[in-house]
Parts: sequence; structure tokens; C-alpha cells
Amino acid sequence: MNIIVVGLSHKTAPVEIRERVAFPPTAMEKPLREMAALPAISEAVIVSTCNRVELYATSRDAETGVVQLKRFLAEHHDIPLDELDAHLYEVRGEEAIHHVFRVAASLDSMVIGEPQILGQIKTAYGYATEFKTAGLILNRFLHKAFSVAKRVRTETKIASNAVSVSFAAVELSRKIFDTIDDKTVLLIGAGEMCELAARHFVNNGVSKVLVTNRTFERAEKLAEEFQGRAIAFDDFPDHLHQVDIVLTSTGAPNFILGHKKVEEVIRQRKNKPMFFIDIAVPRDIDPKVNKVPNVYLYDVDDLQGVVQANLKERHKEAKKAEGIVDQEIGQFHKWLASLELKPTIVSLRRKIEEIRRGELEKTFANLKDLDKKEKKAIEALTSAIINKVLHRPTTVLKQTQNDASGDSYVDAVRVLFDLEPPQPDGEEKPLPDPSEKP
Repeated sequence: MNIIVVGLSHKTAPVEIRERVAFPPTAMEKPLREMAALPAISEAVIVSTCNRVELYATSRDAETGVVQLKRFLAEHHDIPLDELDAHLYEVRGEEAIHHVFRVAASLDSMVIGEPQILGQIKTAYGYATEFKTAGLILNRFLHKAFSVAKRVRTETKIASNAVSVSFAAVELSRKIFDTIDDKTVLLIGAGEMCELAARHFVNNGVSKVLVTNRTFERAEKLAEEFQGRAIAFDDFPDHLHQVDIVLTSTGAPNFILGHKKVEEVIRQRKNKPMFFIDIAVPRDIDPKVNKVPNVYLYDVDDLQGVVQANLKERHKEAKKAEGIVDQEIGQFHKWLASLELKPTIVSLRRKIEEIRRGELEKTFANLKDLDKKEKKAIEALTSAIINKVLHRPTTVLKQTQNDASGDSYVDAVRVLFDLEPPQPDGEEKPLPDPSEKP
């Protein structure tokens, strides 16, 4: 059985294409059932996020399976296949295993190390479980992908450094103050960037939030969201001595805060440190403020520098993560190969045993004078012949199960001996008890 993946991502398709092939999370049953009903497809999972849409499937005929999955994706979204195909990628077998493990571990994400993708794959798997389109192989496969992702996050620091400007501000605050649990933040301005950074600060434990904006109603609304307090824009300098962290983004044409005022505030605070984060362009705070003792000023370029350094660190950690993925691929591929091998050997032995017993019955029916001891000797002889004949094919099948040629040997044996396909759950019916008499 082959694992196959057909999909597109931020690397192969612009957002205009990605949004056209997205699957709404509230309507997954129909597409999952349609995908699982394709003639060449045995199991189906659909992963749909803002950055990727991927179809995970199992198929005994990988080539046909890929063709059917591409056609399904195009027809379901009413997009000409010729138009869509230019953005699609396809992987199968060990390459598909490698791809999904990397995706789950966020090594293929737009931002390496982001945690959202793992949750999104778990959600996709949940739908496939609910609608019974994932079976033995995809169940085991995706659980293995989850454990690989966990190993990567546990054994590397791939997610330990901030890679957004807003979260970098929080990370820097911790370095300056050790802890921000007892700190007060003042937001000057109420734009999207300011709001996002404030949310990071609140989620990481700051004790109090003050908000000021030229439009006081906007300040009130944002303050309410963060359970803080709004202050009039003209009055914010009078509150600076109460504040440990100042986050500003106003869009003002000139500086709204100079070094003389900050020197005064630091004296009021008895030289307790202050951290100013100026993400406005043009800047809100005079760069000379950085020269005031116990004051730390970072502008948006400084924060971008932190982000780039952290991204560089994540890429270093990604190399370790790739090693973990490579280790896990071999183990899973061995298990997958065993699903093909074991049922084939069992089917082969059953088929030959059925032939042997059938021929013995005919022989014993024609030789009615044989006593019990003679029948037993003939049974032992035929059984020994069968074991010797099957020894070499069985040995070769086991030896090649991890090689590229393994699948071809398994397929050849099934064709040559006209064996039934494996049961859907991967198990064969038990062999007859060898102690039973024909």
C-alpha cells in the first residue's frame, strides 16, 4: 500500500489560488467521503490551512491515485485542472512520509517552528476519524507524525526564539526585567501593531495596561479589551513615571517624546529601568532617549534585527530537527512494509496448504487401504516438500522488505500465485490448525 500526498502551499501557489481550493472546516464530511470513494483511494485525510491544502491518501496504485486526487481537487472547487496543476505537488512512498513529518514539525512552514500547523493537522485527522475515512495506515501514520513533531519541539529549540516584531518586544522585556509579571505597560496609539504587541504582553503576564490615543474613544475600547485604563493623550507624559514599558505607534510627523522628559521621569522613578518600544514610522521617540541611563529604546529596525537573529537560530535548530525526521522515517517505513509482507506470506502459505490438503483428500480417497500410520507419513512428506519449496521465496521477501525492490517482489508473488488482496484492516484470516486432519 502506498501513502500519497497531493497539494499546494505558500511555496507553490499565491493566496488567490490557495483561497480558491480551501475546504471550509464546517463542511468537511462531503469532500472527505468523496475523496475516500475514489476507485484508487483507500483512506483519506484533508488538511486545509491558510498556507496549504494537502490531500493525504493511501492507494495500491499510486500513479492512478495521484491522477484521481488531482482531478477531485479541481472538480470539487470548479477549477480547470490545467490551471490548478501548475501549482500542485505530488509525493508518494518514503518521500510522502518525509514530507508530512516535516510539515507536522513545522519545518515546511512559512515561519519555521510555528506551532499552529500541528494543531491544524490534528484537527484534520479528527474530521477523518469522525467520518471514518482514515483507516489503519493513516491512523498510524499521523500519530507517528504527531510524535515526530513532539520530539522536534522537545529535543530542539526550534520554537524558542521570537520571530515576530510584536513578540520580540516581549522577549526583550524579559531580558531587561527578568520577569514582566509585575510590570505596567503604556500603549501610545491604538493601531493594529500596537494592539498585537499589547496582546502578547497581556498573555505573558503584565500586571497593568494603560492606553492613550488621540481619539479617546478608541483608547477606551482597547483598554476595555485588555482590562486596562484609558488616559487622555495630552496627559500621558504625567503618567510615565508609573510605567515600566512604553509601546508607541502613533503616526505623528514629529517626536512625541524627547530625552529631557525621559530624564525627568527616570529621576522620578529613582533610576528604576524603563523600556521604550517605538514601532512607529516615522519614529515617535527621539533616539537620544537611548543615552539616558537605565533607559532602553528599541525602534522597529532594532526589533527586526532581533527577529532576523532569532530566525537564524531557528534555522540552525531546524538542521537538528531534520535529523530527527530522518530517523523516524526509517522506522515507519519498515512498519508500513511489514503490512504488505506479512499478509503476503500468510496468503501464500494458506494457498499452498489448501492445494496440499485438496490433493491429499483425493489421494486418500483413491487409496482406501492406507492405514493411519501411512497417511501420517504421506502428510509429513507433503508438508516437508511445501516447507522446502516456500523457504526460498519467504526468505527473499523478508530480506527485501526494506529495499526499493521489496514492493515488486510482493506484487510478483501475489500475481504469480493469484493471492487475494490483503484485508482492509491489514490482517489476514488465521491459518487452519496444522494438527487438523484432511
